[in-house]
Amino acid sequence: MTFVSTRIITANIGRLVDFYEQVTGYAAVRYTDDFAEFRTPLAILAIGSTRTLQLFGGDGVASPATNRSLILEFRVEDVDSLFKRLADYLGPALVQAPTTMPWGNRSLLFRDPDGNLVNCFTPVTLAAKERQ
Repeated sequence: MTFVSTRIITANIGRLVDFYEQVTGYAAVRYTDDFAEFRTPLAILAIGSTRTLQLFGGDGVASPATNRSLILEFRVEDVDSLFKRLADYLGPALVQAPTTMPWGNRSLLFRDPDGNLVNCFTPVTLAAKERQ
């Protein structure tokens, strides 16, 4: 089995796709008005509108903007530079400025427009670099 993607269901796909374009620096592939993907070298972040829920059994399958348990994580070359670029853009969405974690990653934590937690991190210790 190979893990290949994560999909976020949202009531405002344009806003969320625009946000992740700003944060990641990747252009989304917008297949339809209801579905877009960010293809990174390792995995895909997909974003689907609530209208796509009809294809999976109806509105009750997922609820947008209600996640309180998952953190989307992106390994970046230099988290401090990313923070400098995004600080004004993130504004009140910022949860934690870059901080070195006990496991050796330097992490920037913020929320996307739907409230999902996003962690951008750079391994900074030798042990953390070896795990990557």
